[in-house]
Amino acid sequence: MNRRDLVQKIVVGGAVLVFAPSILKSCTKDPGPDPATNPDKKPSPGSKINLDLTLAENSILNSAGGSLVVQNILVVNKGDGSFAALSSICTHQGCTVGYDSGASDIKCPCHGSVYAITGSVINGPAPTALKSYPVSKTGDVLTISF
Repeated sequence: MNRRDLVQKIVVGGAVLVFAPSILKSCTKDPGPDPATNPDKKPSPGSKINLDLTLAENSILNSAGGSLVVQNILVVNKGDGSFAALSSICTHQGCTVGYDSGASDIKCPCHGSVYAITGSVINGPAPTALKSYPVSKTGDVLTISF
């Protein structure tokens, strides 16, 4: 083997090492983002989210005024034995809203929009109400339907 062949094999081998992983990865099927870690995950119509209130991550919903965001859905314990489930995405510019238990309303931290627990706009600039979803409770499980 002469010097030219050796250099050529090193260059080709190096190129294979650099480009092969990306070429092989492009041939695999990407399952897409994990719904549990994808903040943009939107439930499909006809689907449901079940929240087990005995689990530590959902236990805040056992208290009046407790709230939790799950899959872009804000779930609130209204304190009268009922719950509200609304989109957690502000209709103004897409910020994540949060429940203010002291004022019993929903606030957007970005531009000051305020929503009622029903989702209706109390104070803009939000142009439209938050979408609300039916919630039922059976035993220790909350079910949100879409």
